[in-house]
Amino acid sequence: MLTRRGFIGATGMAGLAAVPAPLRPTAEQVQQDLPPLRRPAGSPESVAHDEDYWRRVAAYYRIDSGYTNLEAGYFGMMAAPVLAAFYGHTDRVNRSSSYYVRRTYDTDFAASRARVAEYLGARPTEVALTRGATEALQRLIIQYRGVGASDAVIYADLDYQSMQWAMNALAQQRGATVVRTEIPEPATRENVLAMYARVLDSTPRARLLLVTHLNNKTGLIIPVKEIVVLAREHGVDVIVDAAHSFGQCDLKIDDLGADFVGLNLHKWLGAPVGAGAMYIRESRLDAIDVMLGDEGPADKIDSRIHTGTTNFATVLTIPAALDFNDAVGAPHKAARLRYLRDRWVHAVRGTPGIDILTPDDPDLVAAITSFRLGGRTGTAENKEIARELLERYGIFTVWRTGVAKGDCIRVTPALYNTPADMDRLVAALKEMAAHS
Repeated sequence: MLTRRGFIGATGMAGLAAVPAPLRPTAEQVQQDLPPLRRPAGSPESVAHDEDYWRRVAAYYRIDSGYTNLEAGYFGMMAAPVLAAFYGHTDRVNRSSSYYVRRTYDTDFAASRARVAEYLGARPTEVALTRGATEALQRLIIQYRGVGASDAVIYADLDYQSMQWAMNALAQQRGATVVRTEIPEPATRENVLAMYARVLDSTPRARLLLVTHLNNKTGLIIPVKEIVVLAREHGVDVIVDAAHSFGQCDLKIDDLGADFVGLNLHKWLGAPVGAGAMYIRESRLDAIDVMLGDEGPADKIDSRIHTGTTNFATVLTIPAALDFNDAVGAPHKAARLRYLRDRWVHAVRGTPGIDILTPDDPDLVAAITSFRLGGRTGTAENKEIARELLERYGIFTVWRTGVAKGDCIRVTPALYNTPADMDRLVAALKEMAAHS
């Protein structure tokens, strides 16, 4: 029979002062085993075509074989040194438990928040870490103070479903009206801006507008900064959903121009799942109510979001993810993702039976682009298309719903994808279109 004393001795718990070896290689050891990331000289656009460099970048990702993953939009795979850092932080926190969390974690948390703020081009006092963009945006919407009875809130078909629900809930709580609009299809910069101008002109009681910078359904990038200016002229505040923006695009908070932004760190910046951020411009903090009667300092953004006990290792790993993003180069990464997107889109655009849902304007698209095949817009039909791509061609994609003109298939390449991956998609789509 194993006694308590025998169990403690067998598991090594008797020597609490001893520090066991890490369970996984450290980030430094992983880095030494991988090719160095020395970016070639030249513009981001020219580097985007340097396959030798991107083979070295791809070596930092451990991907399953047997299929081609073109569904990177759900969450971002951690690069090897980031994953190693996550393992190390998990081991460290698990060993030290509350001793570390009570005595040191607050300092490390502040350092991670400061790194995120620096990356965004914001002040640390304007940024709160969250578990994702959804959590951040729901709090911004529900706690927005400027909507009252007989006012109106506005959102569009391409906005994320959870955010639409939050806008509906806000309107219901305050006795306001919901105005749902549709992004033009096909979209251009001009017709998107004209649509927002029309809905603002026709909704004099509008007080809040939700705008998704880069939506998850078709990949269209909305000209947010111009819309924010237009909305302010109408006395309307804008909350920006930037869940897919940072890391997929090369930008800063000021490029959006908005006072309220929710974003992810675990998608295109490659932090562990459960990492996001909420941004409130310091001068506009009073527009967002404190959360659930928080009695702490009302002049601090921390009073606007209560996440509770987070995954400590996730927060501690965020700087490693930002380090890797910096090593690859944010503009170079954006250019590479756009190059992979253009590789397949340019090859199939104009093919009978294939409808590409985003334009080629570089200001309106990044990595994500969706398509419809054979005019099929139903949910069941698009699920079947995604199934056929996977089972017949070994290409993993995802169907998307909620677009006003019907469902579609989303294609999302990542840094571990190659031009050959995109060419396989092209061949598959042309064959499917020919038989549809």
